[in-house]
Amino acid sequence: MIGFIAVIIVLIIILAVLASCVKIVPQAQALVVERLGAYLQTWQVGVHVKMPIVDRVAKRVNLKEQVADFPPQPVITKDNVTMRIDTVVFFQITDPKLYAYGVENPLMAIENLTATTLRNIIGDLELDQTLTSRETINAKMREILDIATDQWGIKVNRVELKNIMPPAAIQDAMEKQMKAERERREAILRAEGEKKSTILVAEGKKASAILDAEAEKQAAILRAEAEKERRIREAEGQAMAILKVQQANADGIRMIKDAGADSAVLTIKSLEAFKAAADGKATKIIIPSEIQGLAGLVSSITEIAKEPGK
Repeated sequence: MIGFIAVIIVLIIILAVLASCVKIVPQAQALVVERLGAYLQTWQVGVHVKMPIVDRVAKRVNLKEQVADFPPQPVITKDNVTMRIDTVVFFQITDPKLYAYGVENPLMAIENLTATTLRNIIGDLELDQTLTSRETINAKMREILDIATDQWGIKVNRVELKNIMPPAAIQDAMEKQMKAERERREAILRAEGEKKSTILVAEGKKASAILDAEAEKQAAILRAEAEKERRIREAEGQAMAILKVQQANADGIRMIKDAGADSAVLTIKSLEAFKAAADGKATKIIIPSEIQGLAGLVSSITEIAKEPGK
């Protein structure tokens, strides 16, 4: 009975040892296996069996991208301003063997390397450059850290400056400077707005003056055309009146002639026609010599008739 129990115990131990020799490696992980204390191989995803007693899993490695958030580090700029900067490093293990045997504490090594690299880079920059050159600092740190951690089987994918904390006095000065800059921009924007408003008002007045001048010009043209038309019509009316008067005189003379009037009557009628033609407006009238002689005769007769007692 005791022997049977001992056999069962031995079988259980053998099964437990065999079960412990079977290893299942999940996704995004790797196992570093040693045999008798020496590196044997790296197990990737899948089922693996190791030899009992002589083989052992030395390290389980996570192959996912990892994030290391380091506490703020004191740094001094080129212009002797002390500030605190905390960094975030994104890294990934690419070689489990180098990661297991390259450095004792990889995470601490990355933290110390990040701090020293940050101090070296910030030491070459002034305060203003440090505040405005985050992308440049990130790129330089990533390049330096990636080269340094390559022999540890680690690839640094990205480095970010999380916070830059200048001294309180510097922060107060920066806030005052920012306030003054905002006020200056506000004044510039207000002045530009007023300038544009003045320009628009002036352009509006100019356009209004141009339109008024154009309207006045059109009105003057229309008035001139109306005056021209009026004068033309007046001239045509006067010409028509003169033509009718002359026509009437001509008809009268023709009637007198047809009635058998002598030359003296015709001459007097001609003088009356000249008088009507002049209408009191002409300053000089040219009269034919024949009519002039008869006119002189008529004038003499008139003068004689005016003498007293005759």
